[in-house]
Amino acid sequence: MDVTASLALPLIDEHRTVVAADAGAVWRGLGEVLDRSYAGAGAVRFARLVGCADPAASGARPLAEGSTVSGFRVTAADPGRELVLVGRHQFSTYALTFLLDGAGPGRTVLRAVSRARFPGPAGALYRSLVVGTGGHALAVRHLLASVRRRSE
Repeated sequence: MDVTASLALPLIDEHRTVVAADAGAVWRGLGEVLDRSYAGAGAVRFARLVGCADPAASGARPLAEGSTVSGFRVTAADPGRELVLVGRHQFSTYALTFLLDGAGPGRTVLRAVSRARFPGPAGALYRSLVVGTGGHALAVRHLLASVRRRSE
């Protein structure tokens, strides 16, 4: 799935945090946190269990177009500006886009925009378990907080 196709997916949510660091530091922190968060054996096992197209990390580091982290493939990487991750498994097709915007000297707004489609009854159940319980929002906010701590 390319960047344009990922934008066609229904919006799930958007979260943001202000980081007291320049965009370059936030970009590095984002890559490090994604690699650490999605590289563990548990993440890979879960990705394989649900049938992710990209169950394990591969490709260039720092993250670049074509790189993968467990459950996601990088479809766009504009260092210091935008990182688009897409994925699919038997219950969903999804995209997670990170946008970095200047917020004054030495400050960056980091946004995470989630989009997904959950086809069929199994997809609807999966959505209720992941999104409906608030688990997805909690995980994304935790990820952003980790990037903020790592970058500052």
